[in-house]
Amino acid sequence: MRRAVDFALERKAREVLVLDLRGISSATDFFVVASGTSDVHVKAIADHVVQGLGEEGVRAAHVEGFTVRRWVLLDYIDFVVHVFHPQSRVFYQLENLWGDAPRWEAPEA
Repeated sequence: MRRAVDFALERKAREVLVLDLRGISSATDFFVVASGTSDVHVKAIADHVVQGLGEEGVRAAHVEGFTVRRWVLLDYIDFVVHVFHPQSRVFYQLENLWGDAPRWEAPEA
């Protein structure tokens, strides 16, 4: 999960946030939530996370959203990476849906 954050930040992801869902959800342990500034930026961030983790032997079990690029979801079972276009992030308010989860904000470079 930490490496996913690192890879997202390497592609200048914005507002990177980790939600700790352990004890709250049985679906996954962590959400990594990040924003790109455009559809192209969202794809670049998601591509870099997939490629970087893949080179370390970690493969996503499920991927959605690469076609539309408004919300790309990368499911790694123990953690899920959500890369949003800013408008989609505001619309879906994922952070508010999991408002009771402990959170950690990654510093932007």
